[in-house]
Amino acid sequence: MEYRIAIINSSSYGKIFPNHIERLKKIGLVKHFTVDQQIDGKELAELLHGYNIIISSVTPFFTKKFFEYKDELILIARHGIGYNNIDLEAAKKHDTVVTIVPALVERDAVAENNITNLLAVMRKTKQSNDRVKANRWEDRAQFVGHTLFNKTVGIIGIGNTGSCVCEIVRNGFRCNVLAYDPYKSKMYIERYGAKKVGFEELLQKSDVICLCANLTKENYHMISHDEVMKMKDNVYISNCARGALVDEKAIISALRSGKIAGFATDVLEEEPGRSDHPYLEFDNVIMTPHTSAYTMECLEEMGEKCVRDVEMIIDGKLPERAVQAISVYIKE
Repeated sequence: MEYRIAIINSSSYGKIFPNHIERLKKIGLVKHFTVDQQIDGKELAELLHGYNIIISSVTPFFTKKFFEYKDELILIARHGIGYNNIDLEAAKKHDTVVTIVPALVERDAVAENNITNLLAVMRKTKQSNDRVKANRWEDRAQFVGHTLFNKTVGIIGIGNTGSCVCEIVRNGFRCNVLAYDPYKSKMYIERYGAKKVGFEELLQKSDVICLCANLTKENYHMISHDEVMKMKDNVYISNCARGALVDEKAIISALRSGKIAGFATDVLEEEPGRSDHPYLEFDNVIMTPHTSAYTMECLEEMGEKCVRDVEMIIDGKLPERAVQAISVYIKE
């Protein structure tokens, strides 16, 4: 079989570690594609006609319609830990294996950036740095921030990334940690030193809220106007999970009113973000371009995992972390 490999919407794959591309080229033709994240399924299928292996970012969306029009597709390897942009039932019906990067690969990097961005907002790092660049050192009294030490931190989603955030804030900053996660037991949560609470209790008692949940139909816009109103005044929020966990209009409204003291986000509901995004009207917002996993250590292993997936699938073996594992292409 002739193999053609499409790398889609990944700004980093093969750029920092070109050896990953070289290994893929030994297997077949390799080409990068950049498409609109909302591209129609049929249009996407036609664009990728003849490509039977895909390495994809968090977008575009591989819908039922995409699979209906796509010719032979052996593998979609996600260059990341989530798979909410892929219709797994449709993939199964069309014998396409879907794989993801094991969550532990990204755990430390994403958790670290959640706290990094949070601290930048709480300590007004960007504003004070900008003032120094403008030769305004003497304005430093305008940039008195808040410490993270000893605060009550609410973590929404205490799985892979959330548990690491918990360890950082509890062990490093002596925080009292509350955790909301309907899929984790009290015993599991207490292992990391947090207290299992309901959603409303977390909103009402937290000085700081860290979003670390996967995106599902159930938690889409889980933080909206009503939820913000239940929070403490002058709350800080950091999101390095998925942009659509929050209703951006609700966040903007709360930033304008002063209800939210600072907001840090590495993700948006619609990416890429641009300079006219409403978040950027506010000095107390830090927005980074979905770079939480962008450490040399993390990207090297993520890229390596995708290459291994491709190498294994052409050998008829099921790759590690296959979330849609049934396929005629697996010999074992």
